[in-house]
Amino acid sequence: MVDKSKVVLARDLVRVMERLAPLELAEEWDNSGWQVGDPDARVHKVLLALDVTPEVVDEAVGKGVQLIISHHPMLLKGVKALRRDNPAGSLLFRLIQAGIGVYSAHTSLDSAEGGVNDVLARVLGLQQIEVLQPVRYQQLLKLVVFVPAAYADAVREALGRAGAGHIGNYSHCTFNLNGTGTFYPREGTSPFIGKVGRLERVEEVRIETIINKEKTGEVVRAMLEAHPYEEVAYDLYPLENKGAASGLGRIGRLPLTVTLAELAGTVQQVLQGDCLRYGGDPHTLVQRIAVCGGSGGDLWPQAGQKGADVLVTGDVRYHAARDMLAAGMSFIDAGHFATERVVLPPLREQLTVALAQAGLAVEIAVATCETEPWIGVR
Repeated sequence: MVDKSKVVLARDLVRVMERLAPLELAEEWDNSGWQVGDPDARVHKVLLALDVTPEVVDEAVGKGVQLIISHHPMLLKGVKALRRDNPAGSLLFRLIQAGIGVYSAHTSLDSAEGGVNDVLARVLGLQQIEVLQPVRYQQLLKLVVFVPAAYADAVREALGRAGAGHIGNYSHCTFNLNGTGTFYPREGTSPFIGKVGRLERVEEVRIETIINKEKTGEVVRAMLEAHPYEEVAYDLYPLENKGAASGLGRIGRLPLTVTLAELAGTVQQVLQGDCLRYGGDPHTLVQRIAVCGGSGGDLWPQAGQKGADVLVTGDVRYHAARDMLAAGMSFIDAGHFATERVVLPPLREQLTVALAQAGLAVEIAVATCETEPWIGVR
């Protein structure tokens, strides 16, 4: 339940944002995170944008925004002087005077589940989507809990709802063994089954399931709430298994084979960019597609190793284009802006849901003033 009267601090909102785009996913050279502002400032309205430009700041001021969440960091290259008489310094002065903070989720959002590259792959209709260049794998644990047989279904369901038992595209995965549990309720206890001072034997089910380490707290809480015992016997075991990958780019398959020219037309229609260009034989058939929002041309070797017919990205450099064509790989350069802008509406939905689940009432808007910096000739 969202309490609209509750004060929301910028740090509370950012904490939720960082669950969607964890900072540990950011590349070493990046500067994702706080750019400017007061983490203890009250926030009622948030504006999502790709860049923090004078136009975006104008829109933020006009809408009464207290926090801008941008994709590209304002302070990526470092600041040696803060002066009002240069563009970057003037913008920082204005933000501070207006009381508007800026938080950037850059490569952290690129690599995150549900981030830039996931969205790009989905809107282009790819299936069987995988991470192109993994940077991190989920740490997995095995949870084992012992439950009276009559309550096993309720505990299994609670574990599944809390996110346990995910293996690939399957959920609620468990393994179950029947056995006999024993316990001796001592003075001061209130046993759900049995009597104080008497050894009890109970038909129980050993439930085993797998969990993402990051979800340990919520999974264990859900299990304890569903379990009837006063003292619950459970174990957590660390696993060497690799969990789901997070990282840059995605690769997947189209439902049907199309020509490169047809795919380029689809990309243009979906992303609505102004400056699409592509390389390769327009008539060649393609189905296995790699994507990377922003500047992803340098990922073409990884795309080739994973069998991609074409790489869809932005900012393809001349020599990278030559190298791809020489290696027999086609490419579609749909532009930096168009391949990243697509994430903002889904991010608004994700953040709205996550904030509501955290009991935080904040209005979130997507900047409407941003446009492609290039003007294409038609």
